[in-house]
Formats: sequence, C-alpha cells, structure tokens
Amino acid sequence: MTDPTAELPEPVNDVVDAEAVETAAPVVAAVEPDFRSVDAQIALALDAAVRPRPVRVAISEAQGLLCAEEVVAEHALPGFDQAAVDGYAVRSVDVRAAGQEPVQLPVVGEIGAGSRQPRRLQPGQAVRVATGAPLPTLADAVVPTAYTDAHPAKVTVSRSVPSAGYVRRTGEDVQIGDIAVRQGDTIGSAQVGLLAAVGRSKVLVYPRPRVSIVSVGDELVDIDRTPSVGQVYDVNSYALAAAARDAGAEVNRVGIVDTDPRRLREVVEGRLLMSEIVVVAGGAGGTAGDEVHAALADLGRIDMTRVAMHPGSVQGFGRLGPDSVPTFLISGNPMSALVVFEVLIRPLIRAARGTRNPHRRVVGARLLSPITSTKGRKGFLRGQLLRDEANGEYLVQPLGTSGAHLLASLAEANCLVNVDEDLTEVAAGEQVKVTFLAQRG
Repeated sequence: MTDPTAELPEPVNDVVDAEAVETAAPVVAAVEPDFRSVDAQIALALDAAVRPRPVRVAISEAQGLLCAEEVVAEHALPGFDQAAVDGYAVRSVDVRAAGQEPVQLPVVGEIGAGSRQPRRLQPGQAVRVATGAPLPTLADAVVPTAYTDAHPAKVTVSRSVPSAGYVRRTGEDVQIGDIAVRQGDTIGSAQVGLLAAVGRSKVLVYPRPRVSIVSVGDELVDIDRTPSVGQVYDVNSYALAAAARDAGAEVNRVGIVDTDPRRLREVVEGRLLMSEIVVVAGGAGGTAGDEVHAALADLGRIDMTRVAMHPGSVQGFGRLGPDSVPTFLISGNPMSALVVFEVLIRPLIRAARGTRNPHRRVVGARLLSPITSTKGRKGFLRGQLLRDEANGEYLVQPLGTSGAHLLASLAEANCLVNVDEDLTEVAAGEQVKVTFLAQRG
C-alpha cells in the first residue's frame, strides 16, 4: 500500500476530472429537527463570498494569484527567426544533395546569441550560429554541428535539412495579438515566464482574500507563556491561520482577545475594515459563545444555529460591518474548529479567490476498520487514505474515535471520511466518500 499523495495532485484552478474523482455534492438525507443541513450552511457561506478588487503588481509578486485580465501579447515570441541549435545557417536548397553525398560550403562569418549586427547570406554560403542567434537574411535552415565536420572555414555537410529545420520562427510560440495569459488563470512559474517573455513587467491580479483569526477564552495563554492550572495554550489562532494560508488567504493572526465585550467588539470591528473574512474561535457554544454573540450583535446580524454535522455542530455566521464581511463564530475546541474550517471556511476562501471549484477532492475508498457516527448528523471523521498497489483501489484507515478533542489524530490524517446523516455504523469493507486533505508545498 502506498501514500496516495502522488496519485492525487492538487488540480490547476481546482478543476477536477469528473470521471476520476467526485466533487462535494449535496446529499439528500434526514437531519435532526431544528438543525440546518451541512449543504445549506455551505451555500449560505458561499453566497457571502466577495472577491477582492483587482490590483496591478509586478510579475515577480504575482505567483499563486489569479489573473484579472486577458494578457494580449504585444510582442511575438520569439521576436525573430533564430537558431534552435548550434550549427550553420544555410539555404536548405544548398544542402539538399547532402543526403546522397557530402556538400562543402564556405563559412563566411559567425553569429552569436544576442548579436545585433545584421548579416546577409549569399547562395552557396554558410554562417556559423549559436543556439538562439538571429538567422542571417536568406537563411531558412540550420545544419546542426553534428551533421558536419565543424570546419571553421569550409564546412562539409553530411546530411540535408528541410526548410525551417532547426529554426525557431518568429511568433512560433506566441504571435502579436495572441492571449498569453487568460483571465482567471492561476499564475504559476510558467505564466510568470510567459509574461516576462512577452515584455510584461506588471499584471492585474485578484489579491488573496484577507482573513483575520481571533481566539477568545479566559483559559487561553499564548505559546510563549507557561499555562497555569486551568489554562491551555492558544492552539486555534495558529492552526486556523495555517489552514487559511494553505487555502490561499492573506492571514492576520490576531491571537487571543480579552472576553471583555467592549474590547472584543473593538478588535473585531477593526478587523472588519481590513478583512474579507473574519473567524472568531471560541465564539460558539456555552456561556462564552453567548457573551461573544452579545458583544458583536450591534455590528450586524449573527445567525447562531446548530448544523447537522459532527464535530463542530454549534456555529454562528453573519455579515458584519458596513461592508457585510462574512464572519464565523466557531467552537474553541481545536479539532472541531479545524473541521468546521475545512467544511465551510476553506471553500469560502477559495471562492473569494475566484477558484472555479472551491471544494476539496472527494474520492471513493474502502474502509479498513468499522466506524460509528451520530444519526441525523453528517460525520467528518479523521482517516488515512492509502492506495492498494495491486489494483489501484483507494483504502481508508479511520484514526482514533469520533471524539472532537483528538487533535493528534488529525495531524496524522490526510483525509476526512464523510458519513451520511442517516448512518450510525459503517462496516469494514464498505465504500465511503473521502475528502482528500492535500497540503500545498
């Protein structure tokens, strides 16, 4: 059995081959009364996606961003006829007979790469050229050095070459007026190189959506302090910030904020002015959740609800501030917080970036061990996805139990096992849907 990472690379623009994998799709199943379905909550979140306004940046800063314009080439690539190999520039008609017997041609000069001195080739002559050198006038082919005796003054050609042989023609790669990079394309290293090749120093892009992560809880201390009895490290602001960066966001990790209502409101209100998404961990469930909800209530409506999923059922979502910024109140439990992030917040970040399919890949896999789930709620259970080398089948090994507190098992997981709302048990050997948690390098 092998790690399936190499088998499931992250797709360009997250566009997935429908025959190879399935994307997250609505599942019609019964949910608990007074619970909102997972699909309804996802739809609510995605409806709030706002793409940041395009900005023009240097191409060296554009990598990983989505192009916001159709980049039309104003220069041909290559910009001139050039030698594709080291050799001799010739008229192909002058070496046509070299296939039967060697042909000798006088060498009347040499052109190196980058030469700007024009040359003209006369019939029956050759000019020595380096790879990338401009061809002299009248030359329509290059004889590779390997086809000759490499004599510097009178070269003997032993093989013929056709017209345009070993020549890169003007505009062969990109012609003037061609679209070099399309709007909506992710700008990777190849696109950066192409932009440079057609003479573009800047490009219009959609910037990464800005995400602010806030942790609340009187029990929290930062990791540079030693917790006292009853205190725990602030895990959420670090873990969620890392998850948001992996999703393609520009992240501001606010860290721990005092639960004093006025202070909390001031912090969140400030972040609303400079964020496309705000996440408050520790803002859902129990007395603390009620206090957070009350503190933020006058910034806009927050819908506190129970979603038919586990872990992470209790959630709050609203559009706060003058710009109606999507804001999540989620559990302070790190395991639950990360699962809610995967199911709801990551797709919103991807949608805000303009990604065509904001969801993770979902594949079918055979269970290696039985699992249990909560009836009426869609389960997202930790697992390790493997591939059977013998037949290529995907296999999944559940990790730990369905408990919401087992953060260590999530660190070992490379997938979430999706269990439908109407199931409480799935036996070993059964097929399940698995969300693959591919990590970006």
